[in-house]
Amino acid sequence: MDILTAEKIREMDDRERERALLSLREELMMLYSMQTGGGLADNPAKAKLLRKQIARILTIINEEKQ
Repeated sequence: MDILTAEKIREMDDRERERALLSLREELMMLYSMQTGGGLADNPAKAKLLRKQIARILTIINEEKQ
């Protein structure tokens, strides 16, 4: 998984941002479902990283709306 920086997100067009946001959210839901199902997470810090990337995308989307 590639780490999305604010610079990379700003270079994306709207469709790419929405696609990235959707895929990150799906990945986070899969991670949460694996954890609640009793499975061990291979990388426990991955959830935090995903949440930060989602927040970063949403922040840039909201900045551009204003």
